[in-house]
Amino acid sequence: MLRHPLVRLLWCMAGIAAGIALSLVVSEPPFSPLLLASLGGTAVFLFGFTRVRAAQPRALFGGHVGGALVGIACYRLFGDALWVYVLAQSLTLALMLVTRTMHPPAGANPILMIHAHADWPALFEPVLLGVASLFLVAAVWSRLYPGLARYPVDPWKPSPDRVDWGGWEDGA
Repeated sequence: MLRHPLVRLLWCMAGIAAGIALSLVVSEPPFSPLLLASLGGTAVFLFGFTRVRAAQPRALFGGHVGGALVGIACYRLFGDALWVYVLAQSLTLALMLVTRTMHPPAGANPILMIHAHADWPALFEPVLLGVASLFLVAAVWSRLYPGLARYPVDPWKPSPDRVDWGGWEDGA
């Protein structure tokens, strides 16, 4: 019965619900739950794509904290102009690629931080507390169901696996 795909799907759905609920309760978004919109995408990775590199802790924490850091810094230095959003998004991509902490949902963080006019404490709450909550629920949840891949699969595995910024058509 536990191996049935529907049962596993329901388990993943319950896990994502528990993870998002805990993230929202623990991090108490200061302005709106929209500050945690990127965690919705993160939850999909953790509970639906447990094994992919972008879901592992290096990318998870590095991507979220890095993206939020860039967004807050850009807002604090330059304000809330359209070009600041563009700059922050570009810098976030560069940071994630160079540090190999690519976590696509965290790409929303610079935009969210600028829009919210976030200050430095937002790195801890809601970002770090929200991500850590999801991480803990995913780690525990994956161990409760027999046969599921245990999260994290490889905590320090870089994302992407090699440095090929933008990729090449021939895959080389």
